[in-house]
Formats: sequence, C-alpha cells, structure tokens
Amino acid sequence: MKVLLTKDVKGVGKAGEIKDVADGYGKNFLIGKGLALAATHEVLKKYESDQRKKSANEAAEIERLNAIKATLTNIKVVITKKLGDTGHLFGSVTKDEITHALQTQHGIEIDKKELDAKHGIKTVGMHDLDLKLGHGIHATLHIEIKGE
Repeated sequence: MKVLLTKDVKGVGKAGEIKDVADGYGKNFLIGKGLALAATHEVLKKYESDQRKKSANEAAEIERLNAIKATLTNIKVVITKKLGDTGHLFGSVTKDEITHALQTQHGIEIDKKELDAKHGIKTVGMHDLDLKLGHGIHATLHIEIKGE
C-alpha cells in the first residue's frame, strides 16, 4: 500500500514522502492515527497544490520582510522618557515602548519578540537594536532616547 506521510514517522520517513508500507500497518496505524493519507491521485494533486501555495506565501512573506528591512534602515524612532536628578532614566526602555513608538511614529507593526534587546536601554542617546524578522532576515532599528 502506498501512503503519503503527513507527519514524520520514526523508521518510516519524513512528512511529504510517499512510502510503500504493509496494508495493515498503513490502514490501521498510519492512516488511523492521522500520520498518513492513502496515496491516491487526488490526494497527491492536492498535496502538490498545497505545497505550491505554501511556497508562494513564503515568498510573499520574505518580500514583505525585505521591504520592512529597507524601510527600517532609513528611519529613526524617538522615545521620550523621564530623567532623574542625576540625568539617568527611571528604569529602562521596554520592548513594548519601542514597538508602540514604531507603530505610532512610522506605522510599522512588529512583534516585540522580534526585538533583540538582551539588556535594556538605560541611557539617553542613540541606540541600534537588532530585529529578527524571520526567515533569516535581520534589520537594524535606530532609536533615539530623549529625556524630559
């Protein structure tokens, strides 16, 4: 019996592969547990169509992320925070504040998880943060912290 694996199965193969397995194993275990589909002509056509759609969506996402990267290299985000008597910030600038400022000032929406700020920004001045946008695309965000 030929089956199209929908998930990785140890000792059989990886998702997307077509394997020839014993009838009972294929029907009762693989198909029964949702790990595979019977490799009929319709199932194979649908799988290929889904893969083409997935790759097209991924290409569109990469193009969108590259556009965001190009935009981020030309802009600067300004954040104003309260200063103490010594001229230092109260606390630090959080990822939420950075993403909110980027959204309000430039209309670019990113997830705070994409910011790579291992140690918080605690000083006034210019700072560069690395953004991990996904699909191996990194961008640099220029932030200026001003005191009030």
